[in-house]
Amino acid sequence: MARYDLLVHGGVLVVPYHGEVRADLGVRDGRITAVGEDLGDADEVLDATGKAVLPGAVDAHFHIGIYRDMGIDAYEETRSSLVGGATTVLSYFRTGQHYLDRTGPYKEIFPEVLAAVEGRAFTDYGFHLAPMTVAQIGEIPRLIADHGVTSYKYYMFYKGFDLAANSRDARSFTMGDEYDLGHLYLILEQLAQSQIEHPDLRLSLSLHCEQSELMRVFIDRVRAGGRAQNLRAYSEGRPPLTERVAIAEATTLAGHTGTNVNLLHLSSADALRAAETARDLHGNDMRREVTLHHLCLDHDSLDARGGLGGKVNPPIRTPLDNEYLWERVRDGGVDWVASDHACCMEEHKGDELWPARPGFGGTALLYPVLISEGHHRRDIPLTRVAELAAANPARAYNLWGRKGSLAVGFDADLTVVDLDKRQRVTTDLLLSGQDHCPFDGVDVRGWPVATVVGGRVAYRDGRVVGEPGGTYLHRA
Repeated sequence: MARYDLLVHGGVLVVPYHGEVRADLGVRDGRITAVGEDLGDADEVLDATGKAVLPGAVDAHFHIGIYRDMGIDAYEETRSSLVGGATTVLSYFRTGQHYLDRTGPYKEIFPEVLAAVEGRAFTDYGFHLAPMTVAQIGEIPRLIADHGVTSYKYYMFYKGFDLAANSRDARSFTMGDEYDLGHLYLILEQLAQSQIEHPDLRLSLSLHCEQSELMRVFIDRVRAGGRAQNLRAYSEGRPPLTERVAIAEATTLAGHTGTNVNLLHLSSADALRAAETARDLHGNDMRREVTLHHLCLDHDSLDARGGLGGKVNPPIRTPLDNEYLWERVRDGGVDWVASDHACCMEEHKGDELWPARPGFGGTALLYPVLISEGHHRRDIPLTRVAELAAANPARAYNLWGRKGSLAVGFDADLTVVDLDKRQRVTTDLLLSGQDHCPFDGVDVRGWPVATVVGGRVAYRDGRVVGEPGGTYLHRA
C-alpha cells in the first residue's frame, strides 16, 4: 500500500511567515501529513522540480451569482479560480436586486443559496452575508451557529440613494429597511455582542466605503458637464474623497462599538491613507484589502483601448494610485489582495456609462499578477505573496489551521507555479464564463501549472481535471 495519496516532489515550498524550503510534501485523506525528504511512495506523484509550491490562494472577495444563475456561475467561475491558484473562494451575497432578486429571512434564503452551489464548485467556498433588513441583523447569532457564517457586509454607497435608478430612495434596490448609518450601527452592535459570545472567532463586518450623498453631487456634476462617457468620468463621479469620508464615518462607529472591520477594495492612495489614520485613531481590529485591478489598471489606459469593460465599484484610478497601493502591499500596509470577481458579460456593459453594470472577473490572475507585478517587477518576496493571497485572508476569516499554509495538518490546497512561464492574458486562457477581460493583452510572468484542492489535482497544464469537488466551509 502506498504511504501517501499524493506526493508533491522536488519543489520549493513557500511557507507563509517562515520562508522557502526545498522539500517534498505528502498528502493523505485530503490533508498535508508530511513535509521532508525521501518521504516514500504515493498513489500519485506531482513533479514540482524547478518550481515553487505555494498554499492555495484564499480569494476572499468574490461574487457568485451576482448577475447569473448561481449554479452556473459557481461552476464556471470557481473553475477560473483554479487557473490563478485559488483553492478557496469567499463570496458575498445579499438580498435585493441581483443575486436572487428577492428579500426575506436568511433562514429561508441562505439554504437555497447553499443548495444552488452544492456540487458545482471546483474550489472550497464560503459566504459573507449582508444584513439588508433589521430582521436579518437579528439572524446573525443563528447564522453563526447554524451555518458558520462569521463575516458580514455593509455597502456604504447604497445609503439613501439608488444610483442605478437615479433615485433618492434606495429601498427599491435593496428591498430593505431604512439603509443608513443607523442600520450600520445596529449591525456593528450585534456583531460586537456576538463576539463576546464567541471569543475564539474573529467576527467581522466588511465595508464597501463610498459616501453616497457626495457621489450624488459629483455624478450630477459630471453628467451635466457633457463629459465623455468613459472610465475617467466614472472615477470623477465617484472620486477618492467619497472613500475617505465613508471610511471616516464607518470606522468611527466601529471604533465606538469595538467591532472588527475589513475595509474592502481600497482603490486610491487617499483611501488607504484614510484607512491607516482610522486604525491609528480608533485602535480596533481594522484590516485592509486591495484588488488586482486597483493595483494594476488605470482609467486612461483602459479608455485608450475603448469600451466600458473596466467599470467597477470603486472605480479604476490613476498610475500614481497604483504605485502607492503597491508600496503598501510591499511594506505591510495592506493585509490581503483579492479579485472582487464578478462575472459580467460584455452585453451588460454596453456603450452608456451610467447604466453599464459594474464588475468583472479576475480570480484567474490572483497569483499570476502578484508574482509577475509583485515578485518579479517589485522584488516582493514569495513568502509575502503567499501571505497576501492565502495566509492573511485565511486568518481574517476563521480558516487558519485548515487554509493558507503548507504546514502539516492543513488541507492539501496548493498550487505549483512555474515562476518563469510567460503567457499573454486572453479571455479564453482564464476559463471563465465571462466573454471579455480588462487585463486582455497583458504579458504575465509566473503561472500555476497545477492546482490541488483537498489533495486532488484539479487543474494541470491549462486544463481542468475531473469534476467539481469543492465543499462548503462552516467557519465556526
